[in-house]
Amino acid sequence: MSTSLAASSAARPWQFPGWGVAVLVLLGTAVLGGSLGGLARLGFVIACGGVGWYAWRQGPAAHLQAALMLFAFAPFVRRMVDIAAGFDQLGLMLIGPLVAILIPAIHLPRLLGQREERAAWLWPLGIVAACVVYAGLLSLAQADWTNAASGPLKWLAPLLYAAVLMLSADRSALLEAAASAFRIILPVTGLYAIYQYVDPPEWDRYWMEFAPILSIGQPVPYGVRSFSTMNAPAVYASFTATGLLLIAFSKRPWPAMLLSLPAVLGFLLSMYRTAWISLAVGILFCLVFAQTRRRAGMILLGIAVAVVLAATLTPFGDVVAERLSSLGEGTKDGSAQERLEEFMTLWNLPDSSLFGSGFTITDVGSAGAMPIDGMIITCWVSMGIVVGGVCLAALLWAIGNAVGAALSDRTTEAVIVGALALGALAQLPLANITSGESGFLFWTFAVLLAPKRPEEGAA
Repeated sequence: MSTSLAASSAARPWQFPGWGVAVLVLLGTAVLGGSLGGLARLGFVIACGGVGWYAWRQGPAAHLQAALMLFAFAPFVRRMVDIAAGFDQLGLMLIGPLVAILIPAIHLPRLLGQREERAAWLWPLGIVAACVVYAGLLSLAQADWTNAASGPLKWLAPLLYAAVLMLSADRSALLEAAASAFRIILPVTGLYAIYQYVDPPEWDRYWMEFAPILSIGQPVPYGVRSFSTMNAPAVYASFTATGLLLIAFSKRPWPAMLLSLPAVLGFLLSMYRTAWISLAVGILFCLVFAQTRRRAGMILLGIAVAVVLAATLTPFGDVVAERLSSLGEGTKDGSAQERLEEFMTLWNLPDSSLFGSGFTITDVGSAGAMPIDGMIITCWVSMGIVVGGVCLAALLWAIGNAVGAALSDRTTEAVIVGALALGALAQLPLANITSGESGFLFWTFAVLLAPKRPEEGAA
């Protein structure tokens, strides 16, 4: 078989790491962005493309680390630029990480030809991609050029990137590389999340006043639902949950887990119960397998102790305890009632949104607009009942592939992927898991790093 990109990169001499270049771009933009004004936004997007090209030359693992850095800190840098240059409604700088992960997609046609056996795993992706194109065409038919471009970009970039990783890289190397990146990311984002909750900085308060996110809290001390360096509490909590799980089952977990204790508290301060459930489901899945049972039990005990300490010994313990207690309310919970109302609203429409409206969806910050929560509602509204149903079926197929591979392979790496896939399944009815940063997490970690089938052999 042909030599993989990961193997070929191993023979190259040492270079400045791709994630280091990503950090330099982020720091440089944060420091100089205010003086450059609006030009900093376009410059950042171009620089992210350069990071993607440079890191990919070092191999898929190096590129994944750089991509994680960009996704974790680009929203923070965007806010630093916005407070100096004015609020950017389009969020142009958030395109930067998507451009970085699109760079490797140019290799996809060649990789498909080299790995014909593993290409069978790509069927769910192809179906989802076709559904996304359909939704994009619907927006295009309404002359909504912005959403016709941004919607497919946010959905397709993570999907194509994960396909390239699956075809070109070793799963174990990618998981360990991601864990190494999260060892740096989680302590930083966790400490910042705590600081943000206690006393939100000026740039965060400025952004919160303009961003149409109703569930983010108030820009006052102890009033924020922590989103740390990212763009929303949901994204921050999902990144933290994924990082904690990867670090916990990495080769050197304990020093990193101790350093990540602030991330656990920041995770709680996000108040995002969907990610809490997702992490719990992943850990419980790991308890089923002998290879991961002992460590999963210790992690579950450690998190339980951390939650109790946070709820009893911190000045914001009452808020955390109240949010945790709401998990037992079921359909009586306000968020659950809102989601049920969304289903009823759609079902009672004259055509029940038979054909969909594309990515042209009314801003949830607008008065009277129905919120869009979860993949079921998102696919229904964007693609209609029929095409949206096909898209959902493909997502379930992809998740099933990862879980099924874990059940048959039973290696530690396979179990981790299965745990992340089941965690994504728990989020699917409640959150959009396939677009932008969330899509990057879903496709890269929860689905496409599935183990090789026995008949494929070594690459």
